Amino acid sequence: MTHKSSTDSYGSVAIGVHWLTAVLIVGLLASGVLAENAADPATKATLLTLHAPMGIAVLVLTLFRIVWWWRLDTRPDPLGGNPAWQEKLAKAVHLLLYMVMIGMAASGIGMFVLSGSGDILFGGAPGPLPDFDNFAPRGPHGIGAKLLMALLVLHAGAALYHHFLRRDATLRRMWFASTK
Repeated sequence: MTHKSSTDSYGSVAIGVHWLTAVLIVGLLASGVLAENAADPATKATLLTLHAPMGIAVLVLTLFRIVWWWRLDTRPDPLGGNPAWQEKLAKAVHLLLYMVMIGMAASGIGMFVLSGSGDILFGGAPGPLPDFDNFAPRGPHGIGAKLLMALLVLHAGAALYHHFLRRDATLRRMWFASTK
């Protein structure tokens, strides 16, 4: 497998970034929900000290992915055989995923900056965490999390549909094995 994509499959860089981002996003959603519902401030702080660096990693990977597709690699050709509305929906979901991931990172960073909690979470400075609900980016961050969950369900559901019902190479070509 090559680092760059071919006309019929994704390269190892695109595949690696895709799956690493997916794992981190699942971790982000889980740690975010757990932190939001944590009654114990120490548990909440521990979860957020994991959550924040994962969020920054997803931002870096997303920006890298955008540059990778824009300047360094090309996407494989579409498999064909899909109705036009499915192709348009797939493009819209992918674009929305990128937008929401960047928006989530921006609102998360905004909460840390405005609340002054960055020192607590990144530097280990003692002190209680602020109530993030008191800061404007908290609303968009929560809405973004719900939207991200919905988009992930659509994205994964479409991949499973193609794999199990259509039995095409959509999912296989986004894995490290050859599609041939």
